[in-house]
Amino acid sequence: MNTHTAAHDGHRTTQAAGIGSWGDPARAEEALALSAGGTPRNVILFVGDGLGEDELTIARNYLRGADGRLVLDGFLFTGTVTNYSVVPGDPTRHNYVTDSAAAATAWATGVKTYNGAIGVDAFGDPVPTLVELARERGMATGIVTTEELCDPTPAAMGAHVADRSGRGPDTMQRCPAQAAENGGPGSIAEQLVRTRPDVLLGGGAQYFRQTVRAGEFRGRTVLDQAAASYRLVTTAAQLAAADADAPLLGLFGEGALARAWVGPTARVDRGPAAVCRVNPDLPADQPTLARMTAKALEILERRAAGRGFLLQVEAGLIDTASHDGDPCGMISEVAAFDEAVSVGLRWADRHGDTLVLVTADHGHSAQIVPTDVESPGATAMLLAHDGEPMLINYATNLPGEILVHTGAQVRIAAHGPSAASVLGLGDQTDLFHLITRTWQEAHDRDGG
Repeated sequence: MNTHTAAHDGHRTTQAAGIGSWGDPARAEEALALSAGGTPRNVILFVGDGLGEDELTIARNYLRGADGRLVLDGFLFTGTVTNYSVVPGDPTRHNYVTDSAAAATAWATGVKTYNGAIGVDAFGDPVPTLVELARERGMATGIVTTEELCDPTPAAMGAHVADRSGRGPDTMQRCPAQAAENGGPGSIAEQLVRTRPDVLLGGGAQYFRQTVRAGEFRGRTVLDQAAASYRLVTTAAQLAAADADAPLLGLFGEGALARAWVGPTARVDRGPAAVCRVNPDLPADQPTLARMTAKALEILERRAAGRGFLLQVEAGLIDTASHDGDPCGMISEVAAFDEAVSVGLRWADRHGDTLVLVTADHGHSAQIVPTDVESPGATAMLLAHDGEPMLINYATNLPGEILVHTGAQVRIAAHGPSAASVLGLGDQTDLFHLITRTWQEAHDRDGG
């Protein structure tokens, strides 16, 4: 076992609590009890951006060892989802490798769309999102991410633009029909503020500092627009002190949040086995994903006032680290994601009436390969938890180019009421239908 790195020392437990083997008869009894758990009032959706099975296995090997288990591994109800997108203007034609925009739009709206689309169908027409539908029902809503709030996964829950690049008023060149100065609803940042989830936590302050070009707030910034409804926090201390009296907007960086760990990146000439290190440039006032999740749950519980809530939590840096061939950055984000999921599960078990869902938008670029293989791509070698070298291959693009997604199906897991619906193979659009079905069942149960 590695003990000479601070990054490793914080993740030394071999077996996550409460995770048994298939030979444990209590697993079947627990599954039967959970399957009869009624209808949820609240839904927490956790998304690991780019968390394919290879990325998950790499993180498990490094954090726990090959025979260890993460919290993510403890769900009794699991399945897989397909994640293809479609061709612009023709939803009958498939694109086998999705991007985050099309994937998030699929579960946020129940509609397949083209890569780059945010909250619109294959023809560019806006489609209602889960956050919008939840607000119509009087529910509280929240969006949390380690990426920019205008990044595709959070954006698809509360905005509608023809292209994901339309993050702020200054970046609307590819979606002129949505630009406010052309009579459209505005950029992603403007629309998120107008949609007004009760909680918005993440990065991307740069887009909220841009100037609105039309409407009531013309000549003022998106932050000025937000100030009409939101309390703004920018540090972990301010987040901890925030109450539920007003909707909360947390902007913890100009861009995405910083990766927690650093280490060797993939290279053509293989380096020695290395260990990950804590990022020396990690901002001291940057909140963890777990702390953002806990605060979001605290606020949503109070603001929901018994009407239920929808919360989406994204670990966005798995994707960006994987694009860069940065296994330590990726692993540290999976560790942060695992801790956030643990927060959500504990909250759900304490409060009941809560469905917890965990999934990914697409697979990514990493593979575990034998240590004696000669790769046509780039590789990075890490010393895993067991003390053995683990060779990680990156070959979804030419060396030196940005690494790209893969088209493999991804995992989905569920805990709580209605979790038994998550079995076998589904599609990302099925998430939308599962969540809206539980809302209707809750409405019928309560005599709505």
